[in-house]
Amino acid sequence: MRLLRSSALAAVLAMTAATVVGPSAAQAQISIGISVNFAPPPLPVYEQPAIPEPGYMWVPGYWAWDDDYYDYYWVPGTWAPPPEPGLLWTPAWWGWSNGGYGFHEGYWGQQIGFYGGVVYGFGYDGSGYQGGYWQNNQFFYNRSVNNVTNVNITNVYNKTVIINRGATASFNGPGGATATPTPQQVAVEHERHVPPTALQTQNVKAAAATPSLRASANHGAPPIAAAAKPGAFTGPGTVKAAKAGGAYQPPAAAVQKQAQIRAAHGQVAGPAAHPGPVAPGGKTAAVHPPGAPTTAVKTGNPPNHPPGADERRTVVQPPGHATTPPPPARLRTTPPPPARTTVRPATPPRVETRAVTAPRPSAGPPPHAPPRPPPPKAAPPKPPPPPHGDERKTPPG
Repeated sequence: MRLLRSSALAAVLAMTAATVVGPSAAQAQISIGISVNFAPPPLPVYEQPAIPEPGYMWVPGYWAWDDDYYDYYWVPGTWAPPPEPGLLWTPAWWGWSNGGYGFHEGYWGQQIGFYGGVVYGFGYDGSGYQGGYWQNNQFFYNRSVNNVTNVNITNVYNKTVIINRGATASFNGPGGATATPTPQQVAVEHERHVPPTALQTQNVKAAAATPSLRASANHGAPPIAAAAKPGAFTGPGTVKAAKAGGAYQPPAAAVQKQAQIRAAHGQVAGPAAHPGPVAPGGKTAAVHPPGAPTTAVKTGNPPNHPPGADERRTVVQPPGHATTPPPPARLRTTPPPPARTTVRPATPPRVETRAVTAPRPSAGPPPHAPPRPPPPKAAPPKPPPPPHGDERKTPPG
């Protein structure tokens, strides 16, 4: 992203002062060297957040350019304190010139300069500023175009401002605003200018670091259209765009280049450098650890290969892949059934051995005790021996 620096602005001012020869849109303000061959999206439709505290002035949102991603991104409108009392803000704008759309940085000055005739709203109706004025180092707010209802501000007034709400063009040129600078506006270009404050620069940097604010992501309807304070993109002071200001379709070559740059920046990079790459077919490959199974898929499959088949191959083929444990787990699940079958046959032999030894039936005599009396009945045969003894005694007598 290219940011305007005060030293660079001074140098460009010095060079441009000698080149301005007439009131044309291209010469009305100093470009900082950014030119794009396709137009920015239309201005989104959004509401102004409430002023956070007295003394702040409204800086409307605009589309900026990021060379790193070859994409426009939205810089949310915000309330910001001026660098010093008495200064007014001239918004940034885009203008068609020399075969491209040149960017013109906004600035603070004693008067409002030319900003391409772009209708930013909230007092910026394409020419000048209807949102307030300075008097005795106090800024008076026009309540008809400023949201100052939540702060106790006494220096307010009401003045009707006619706003062309149908004008959403964000640039000056064919298909956009057609205003040309007046001689007075051209003269303002040579007056003392103060570059954006540190808070405003912080707002731009925060926007450039927010992927959802890129035009390729929000298609002209940024999720953060305005913020109560610069760079404060969370909380109750943030405002979402109600809708895009119109259709936006960048050239196919630009879309392709944006995709290639996103890949180079890591959104579709190899897993070794980024844990969340994007696999073929738009599927995320966050589950793939370093080892690059996706590389094998890319080299082994044509571009039109179905993503489902790619996923199956990345799960099964790589040897050291995080998804290889499941096959061993399945092999382990098959042995348990045989183990269970071997345990079951082991139990029947125990039952058979018990049946063979039959110790339990021997313990059964107590219930079969009645059969034992027959042995006692056999005892009566013992008396016969005594008769034999008696016979032996009788002869001696």
